[in-house]
Amino acid sequence: MSTAPATSHYSPETRGPAVIGKSVMIKGQIFSREDLTIDGEIDGSVELQEHRLTVGPHGKLQAGVKAREIVVLGTIHGNVEASDKIDIRKDAKLVGDIKTARIVIEDGAYFKGSIDIARPEISKPAAVPTPKPVAATPAPAANAAAASAPSSALSGELKR
Repeated sequence: MSTAPATSHYSPETRGPAVIGKSVMIKGQIFSREDLTIDGEIDGSVELQEHRLTVGPHGKLQAGVKAREIVVLGTIHGNVEASDKIDIRKDAKLVGDIKTARIVIEDGAYFKGSIDIARPEISKPAAVPTPKPVAATPAPAANAAAASAPSSALSGELKR
C-alpha cells in the first residue's frame, strides 16, 4: 500500500461553470463569483455581478436575477437585470421585467414583461484645466502672424 498522496486531476482553469443539477431545489439567495449553470429549481434570488448565468432547459427560477450575461433555456419568473446581455432561447419562458444593455429573443421564446435598454455608462475623462494665456503687449496684425509662424514660411509671405 502506497503512502503517497493521491494525485488530483482537478484544475480550476480547465473546469467549466459551477452547476446546480436538475434534481436540486434551493430556497434562498445565491451569490456566485464564477459562471453558473442552473438546471434545478431556485426560489429566492441569484446574483453573479461579473459573470454569466445560464438557466438550463430543466431550470425553473422563481427569483430576481442579476448577472453580467444571462442565457435562458428554461423558465424564469422574476425581474432580470444583466449589465451586458440577455439571450432568451426558443423554448425558454421569461415572465418579469428586464433591464439590460443588449437583448436577443429567439423566435418561439415566451416573454411577458417590460424591457428597459440601459446604455452602458461611459466613463468621462477627468477635466483638464486649460492654461490661462500670458498677458502680452499687443502687436500689429502682420507682426502677430509673423511671430506665430515659422521663419521659413515668413520669407515667402512677406515679400511684395
